[in-house]
Amino acid sequence: MANKKLELVPTLSEAFELGIKNLFPLILALILYLITIWIPYLNVGTTVGMYRLIIDMTKGEAINPLAIFDKDNFTQIGDFFLLLAFLGIGVSVAFCFMIVPGFVLGIAWGYAIYLLIEKKVLPLEALSLSYKATYGEKWTIFLIEILVTLLIGIVCVLLALIPKVGVLFSILAGLVGCSFAVAVEAVLYRHFSAKVDDILGAAPAQPAPAAEE
Repeated sequence: MANKKLELVPTLSEAFELGIKNLFPLILALILYLITIWIPYLNVGTTVGMYRLIIDMTKGEAINPLAIFDKDNFTQIGDFFLLLAFLGIGVSVAFCFMIVPGFVLGIAWGYAIYLLIEKKVLPLEALSLSYKATYGEKWTIFLIEILVTLLIGIVCVLLALIPKVGVLFSILAGLVGCSFAVAVEAVLYRHFSAKVDDILGAAPAQPAPAAEE
């Protein structure tokens, strides 16, 4: 898996199948998330819950929209906020170097939150692993995400132009499009999670502490 590279068409094809399989649970999860995003503290748990939902999708598990309210989503909020702080500061500083490095670093660190949650690693290690896993594939990630965003945006705009019912169709298309975007994110993370497993598996074992005499 370490040498396998992302490919545009297979990635989008896998995401389409995954999105269709989980379409209604995903739409319900998105609606529940948007309804409760304004509630302080709960919105932290539901945000982590959405990341967990994507992780579950990568494993082929049936997702439960109500899982975004699971109390386990609050067990890592300290590390979650610490990671967001490191990420925000690092990307902001990178933007000072003529903007482009900020985008590059944002893509390179884009899977750190998933790694923090799934692999139970520390915030800085999550950033490092995400950077290593995405090395050499940032342009592919960028291309996939841009194409998905443009596709969803164009479809929603075209549907909105339909007289009378256009706005309703556009909203529905937006929900379906967001579900597809989530599925794309799941397929991308599945790829990089496997690469991280290879990286962690190849890491030299730490020597055992010497026995006290």
